[in-house]
Amino acid sequence: MVDIGLHRDHGPVLRQEIARRQEISANYVAQIFRHLTAAGLVVSVKGPGGGYSLGRSPGKICVGDILRAVEGPFGLVHCVLDDDETPCDRTEKCVTHRLWTRLSRHLEEHLDSVSIQDLIDEAREVDPGALG
Repeated sequence: MVDIGLHRDHGPVLRQEIARRQEISANYVAQIFRHLTAAGLVVSVKGPGGGYSLGRSPGKICVGDILRAVEGPFGLVHCVLDDDETPCDRTEKCVTHRLWTRLSRHLEEHLDSVSIQDLIDEAREVDPGALG
């Protein structure tokens, strides 16, 4: 997503270019982008000059949106998830459950406070030669 944001001024970004620059497999990029497309976070542009574009402005996409689209709900341990298929019988009396719940909530709040634009700006700081 940051790669697309950095190169968005040049039009849709090819999956192969993202894979090459990020040193990951193009098939893995496709797998991730299926989830991101379904969530409306990226748009697939078909045909000549096609590729991927951000579904919203980078300031309106937070890291939490991306992780929820790709990985599902947050939870540092399984027992803090609302949709846990195997609930723990001890959660009402478990001090560590309360700790994990608070930590999971803080993590989610932090990830929701960081936008793709924040990461694009930071990427340009780290690598002033980054395109965009």
